[in-house]
Amino acid sequence: MNKNTLIIDGHADILYRMETEGLRFQDEKGLLHLSKDRIAKAGIDLQFFVLFVEPKHNPAEQLKIHLSMIEQFYDEVVAGANFRPILKKGDLERNMADGVTSGLLSIEGGDCIQSDLRILRAMYRLGVRAMGLTWNQSNCIADGCGERVDRGLTAFGRDVVREMNQLGMIVDVAHLGEKGFWDVMDIAQAPVIASHANARAIHDHRRNLHDDQLKALFATGGLVGVTFVPMFVGDGTVSIDDLMRHVDHILELGGEDHLGIGSDFDGIERTLTDLRHGEDLPNLQERLLQAYGEPIMKKIMGGNFKRVIDSVLKG
Repeated sequence: MNKNTLIIDGHADILYRMETEGLRFQDEKGLLHLSKDRIAKAGIDLQFFVLFVEPKHNPAEQLKIHLSMIEQFYDEVVAGANFRPILKKGDLERNMADGVTSGLLSIEGGDCIQSDLRILRAMYRLGVRAMGLTWNQSNCIADGCGERVDRGLTAFGRDVVREMNQLGMIVDVAHLGEKGFWDVMDIAQAPVIASHANARAIHDHRRNLHDDQLKALFATGGLVGVTFVPMFVGDGTVSIDDLMRHVDHILELGGEDHLGIGSDFDGIERTLTDLRHGEDLPNLQERLLQAYGEPIMKKIMGGNFKRVIDSVLKG
C-alpha cells in the first residue's frame, strides 16, 4: 500500500526478546516479529517498546531488568537504528518530518515501582511515557485479571494514577482486574488506554473487555488497541477475518475515534495465519480500508493513538 497513513503499534515485546533471548534489533535472521527491517516494511511510524519482566522475578529484580532493557533501547534502537524516542507532545510530528521512526517506552506491570513514587518519576526521567498498572498477577498497585481476588486499586495505586496524570504518562489498563479498571475510570483525569485487548462480547476471555468497559474507556477520550494474540481473538486457528469481528463490534459501540492497534508481536508464540509478523501488517490495513473506507482505516491504524498521545504527554 502507498505510505500515506500514520501507523502506530501500541504494544510489542521486542525488548523482552532482546533481553531474554539475546536477539539484536537489526535481527538479520528474521527471528523478531518486529525487527528494524520489519518495522520499516510494515510502515510503522511509532512503535511502543514494552518493558516486561516475568513475575518469577521479585520487584527489585524486575527494576534491574527494566533498566537493562532501557539501556538496550537507547543503545540498539535509538543509537544503533536511528530511531528517536517520544518524550513530549510534538515529537512524533517532528520525527516524521525528518523521516525518522519513533519509539515510545512503556512498562507492562508496575511491580518495579515498589510502592515508591520516586521510582515512577525516575522512570519518567528515563523516557518511559506509558505504564500498564499490572500484568496478570497482583502488585503494589492493584490485582491483575489472573488473580482469584479483585480488590481494585490499592491506596498507592490511586496515587500512581494521579501521579501519572500529573507527569503526562499514559495509563494502560490492559491485564488489570475489573474492579481496578473501574477505580481507574473513577479517578483518571486524562485519556486511558487498554493497549492490547479485544471485545469480550465476541470472544469470552478474561483479557478482553466487556461492552461497558469499552464505552467507559471511550468516555475518557482513550482507546483500546485490538490485539493479534490468537487466544484473545477466538478459538483454534484464527485469522484477520476473526479479528475483524472484534473491530466491527467495537465500531458498533461507538469506537470509531477510540480504536487502535496493539499487536503484542514478540510477546506471542502463535500468530494469526495472515498476521505472522510486522511485514504482514499491510494485510490488516487493506482489510480495514476495504471494510470501512480510508478515514476510519487511518484512525485505527494510528490517528486515534496519536490523538491520545497528544492529549496526555506534556508539550
